Amino acid sequence: MSEATEKESRRNEKVGEVVSTKMQKTIVVEVEMRKAHPKYRRVMKTNKKFYAHDEQNTARVGDMVRIRETRPLSKLKRWNLEEIVRRSALAQAAEEAAAGAK
Repeated sequence: MSEATEKESRRNEKVGEVVSTKMQKTIVVEVEMRKAHPKYRRVMKTNKKFYAHDEQNTARVGDMVRIRETRPLSKLKRWNLEEIVRRSALAQAAEEAAAGAK
């Protein structure tokens, strides 16, 4: 019964691309949103950047990641890295080169 009534998380989730990893334990994720214009009904793209907490510094620039809303962690950080959906080809090549150099 406890499994059937397991509480569903109501926290917001977004999927976007990592554009910066220059801070410690923080990534900047750019999310592309599509929305119809209120008057002209043309679908428009808008981008928004979110600061997310990455405890192990696992994400690399170009990765597609899923972030989840959380309590405020700092002035700008209100998101947590949930998972890396897809690694970028650039990050994979860099990891293989680093492994080959060892």
